This record gives sequence, C-alpha cells and structure tokens, in this order.
Amino acid sequence: MPLYLQRLIELIKRYPGVIALGGFISGIASFILVDRQESLASWIAIVMLISWVWLMLENTFTQLFAKVFKREIPQPLLRYATQMIHQESLFFVLPFFFVTTTWNSGQLVFTGLLGAAGLIAIIDPLYYKWLAPRRWLFLALHTLTLFAALLTALPIILHLTTSQSFKLALIAAMVLSFPSLASSFPINHWRRAVMLVVVTLAVGASGWMLRSWVPPATLWMTEVAVSTQVENRTPGKSLTELKASEIRAGLYAFTAINAPRGLNERIYHVWQFNGKEVDRIALDIHGGRKEGYRAWTHKQNFPGNPVGRWQVRVLTEDGQVIGVLRFRVVDDGQAPTTE
Repeated sequence: MPLYLQRLIELIKRYPGVIALGGFISGIASFILVDRQESLASWIAIVMLISWVWLMLENTFTQLFAKVFKREIPQPLLRYATQMIHQESLFFVLPFFFVTTTWNSGQLVFTGLLGAAGLIAIIDPLYYKWLAPRRWLFLALHTLTLFAALLTALPIILHLTTSQSFKLALIAAMVLSFPSLASSFPINHWRRAVMLVVVTLAVGASGWMLRSWVPPATLWMTEVAVSTQVENRTPGKSLTELKASEIRAGLYAFTAINAPRGLNERIYHVWQFNGKEVDRIALDIHGGRKEGYRAWTHKQNFPGNPVGRWQVRVLTEDGQVIGVLRFRVVDDGQAPTTE
C-alpha cells in the first residue's frame, strides 16, 4: 500500500469525528442554500448522487481500477469511503427531514430511523462491529439512506414534484434491494427466486402504503393560520378555538409553504371534522419565494352542528403530510378555554 494512503487511513482512524462533522456542516449548509442560493445546493446534491453511483458500482470500479493501473485499492480505504458516503448522505438529508417532519404523526418513525442510522454511521464500534457483520441490516441502512437522499436531491436538481420524486426514489430502492437481497440469500432454486421477487415487491408496496409516514423533504410550512379573514395576502389573528356563530361567514386556512426554486406543486387542504374528511381543496404552489408561497382556502359550508374538533391537513398529491392545522369549535354559550 502506498505510504500516503497508509497515512490517510491512519488519520481517519485517529480523527473519525472529522468526517461526521464535515457531513453535518455540509448538510446544514445545503439546507440554508436551498433558500438563499439554490444553485450551490444543487451542486451539493449532484455530488451526493454521484457518490451513490460509485457506491452501487463499487466492485465494478475497483476491478476496472486494478485492471488499468495494475494495483488494487486498499480494502480499509474502501470501507472508510463507504462509511463516509453514508455519513455525508445522512447528515445531508437530516436537516431537511427534521424541519419537514410532523412530529405528532407516523413521520416521527421515519425521521427517527434516519437519526438512528446517522448515529450508527458515526460510531465506529456500532458501524463496523454490529452493523457491518449483519449483512441484511447493512443493506437496509444502505437502501434507507439512498431513498432519503433521492427524496431530497431530486426536487432540487430536476425540479420534480414531491409525488414524482417519491415514485422514482421508491423504484430505485426496490431496484437496489433486489440484488442486495440476492447477495444475502443466494438464488439456488426457482422458488427462492420467486420469493426474492415477492419480497422486493413487498418492500415497494410497504413503502407506498406508508407514504404518509415519509415527510416531503423539500416542502415545509413557514407560516400557518386559521382565521376569519385574509386581507392583502395576510391572514387575521390565528385562532385555535372559535364559537359556532363565528364560522357562519366562512373560515380561512392560510399556509405559506417553502419549496425549491422552479418547483410547481399541487397540494391539498383537507378539512376534517372529528376525524372524518368533509372537504378537499386543491392549491397550486410555486417554489422559490423566501417567505414561502402564500395560499389559502376558504370554507363556507359547515355542518348544521359544527361543534367539535377540526383539522386542516396539508397534503401532497400522493398523500404525504406537509403539516396539520388544528382548531376547535364550541357552543356560543360555552366559555373559551383559558391557557
């Protein structure tokens, strides 16, 4: 092994936290740049995707390198490169998911898994002694990280909608999971091949059915209000409790949603009364505004007895939750709740 590579590996072993710190800083920087100077954030996202292409074709590249240059890339360097890509990717996406997660929903599970994966990636004993020997767990982390990276990068680079990005990321996760499963469970019989296909399809079906648990990585609400009026694109006082008589003239659900520049997205305000959907109103938003795209829906048709708990769920076309507005309607004679 060349002396400079030995020194590089020794430095990585001596200061493993430097790589994790670099990944964390680049993730925070890219999150800020999406709002301020998106072209640089796009370059960061492109570099992340290129690194993933290298990681998926690692064996092919190393064999080609050995054939062309007549020497092999040291295995310790490959292991640390793989760990670095996982760290960089996870800390690139975590700031996005941390901001966009609706914490009192199933999205907590997905973001929690990403956080746990990031923790494992920066703790060498966990990564090398616990995760790496368990091939199926290592491949699960690998697939989860790629899925999250694509969800974040595709809207920034290609200006794809959240719906389009989710479908492409899910397909990529399925395509990646099949050879990964095949390497862990060798195909020595046609029944096993069928089983692997079924498992791969089950991974995709599970991802699709649980899509509401996945935060829309590049869409988040910067301002929300439930109000009886909106003037000059500005809502009145945000209310959490109203009397039944106050909503007879109608009620506004106001949202300002931050989205990457150039992104055009259809979202929905889904009005729910005591847990049941009563109205679904479509809105088209356009990305790139620093304060977020300001839009609202005006509901005028309420039940004869509107007393109860209300929600306005803000959803993407595929049903991913961007956020939830909550308020309560009480009888006119009922005293307001004091806080």
